[in-house]
Amino acid sequence: QVQLVESGGGLVQPGGSLMLSCAASGSISSFYVMDWYRQAPGKERELVARVTGGSLKSYVDSVKGRFTISRDNAKNTVYLQMNSLKFEDTAVYYCRGVRGREVFWGQGTQVTVSS
Repeated sequence: QVQLVESGGGLVQPGGSLMLSCAASGSISSFYVMDWYRQAPGKERELVARVTGGSLKSYVDSVKGRFTISRDNAKNTVYLQMNSLKFEDTAVYYCRGVRGREVFWGQGTQVTVSS
């Protein structure tokens, strides 16, 4: 089993930035995708950003140009750099990794955008 632990969430004003980290307890080099999801109150969990093993990246339209996902296999860590944050980015952010047929989730980190 691999554990994923998110960190870096917090309270930020609109227009501000945060960088989330997802640290794995084991190697992520064999994870063919690493994702960041988020879930706002009363809403379904949505895929925000994805990075493949080949470092191909994709984003939901609402965050394109503002968020950047990256992975460091040497550090077994995935990052989500979030800039120009908006009120609607408020959510619990979850890290997800897929290795073969196995899917691993972190416990989530709260991001609150408020003035």
